Amino acid sequence: MKPLVEVKNLQKHFVKTTDFWGKPKEVLKAVNGVSFDIYKGETFGLVGESGSGKSTVGRCILRLYDYTDGQVIYDGQDISSLNDQQLKPFRKNIQSIFQDPYSSLNPGLNVFELISEPMDIHGMVKGKERKEQIVALLERVGLKSEHLNRYPHEFSGGQRQRISIARALATKPQFIICDEPISALDVSVQAQVVNMLEDLQKEFGLTYLFIAHDLSMVRHISDRIGVMYGGRIVEIAPSDELYENPLHPYTQALLSAIPVPDPTATRERIVWSPDSEEWGSGEQGLVEVTPGHFVFR
Repeated sequence: MKPLVEVKNLQKHFVKTTDFWGKPKEVLKAVNGVSFDIYKGETFGLVGESGSGKSTVGRCILRLYDYTDGQVIYDGQDISSLNDQQLKPFRKNIQSIFQDPYSSLNPGLNVFELISEPMDIHGMVKGKERKEQIVALLERVGLKSEHLNRYPHEFSGGQRQRISIARALATKPQFIICDEPISALDVSVQAQVVNMLEDLQKEFGLTYLFIAHDLSMVRHISDRIGVMYGGRIVEIAPSDELYENPLHPYTQALLSAIPVPDPTATRERIVWSPDSEEWGSGEQGLVEVTPGHFVFR
């Protein structure tokens, strides 16, 4: 089966300081050789601690960042070197849901304008048919037609995220990057949003890259999971396999930090440092140890 999205040796470096002549003196390797595939109809989870490079990977796939090296291949076509005009049809098929809906939604536009803006950009339906589609999208994400003329500040955080989801669906995409879509929401709302994303995936045949901190929620929604540390993917495995049999010591440490909903329970907390391993020495790369289970050596 051919992947819908192929990420090959992706690298994104940020210049921290320059010398007198403006040449890079200190470089931050935010993403340092990341490779993975995402197949049509699946949810690929990407987890790791803050600063591991998860969101940077998502923004590179969207081409919000021009990456330093590597390739992103979408549906068989390399989009790495395309200009803005050439990227336009791909951006219609690749949408995103960001962490903070209050920041990602223009406060000066009402709900109708927010959802219709992507339709304008890509020359989609207009007039009465457009309004009908927008109302249908709002109802699909749990809102009502009476919300069309309201502005983002008039909604709760959960409602704003639902508007973001409706906006992402407006162009009828194939692939959606969900960048921490539930971390800014109340716990009571998080499960509702995740269940809705699963229902929408089945209904519209969507493919997700799901970036998150909540490891329990990632297990629930993901088919496969990649674990990031220091700009690299250190382990990729099917969801249940990763949680039941983590092989990389960083993955083991990460999973040991998941809170247990029992105040009397005790569990061993694993602490790991790359200094304790042969990190960065010898031949590096993801090695397949069992079918579909890859570990960075």
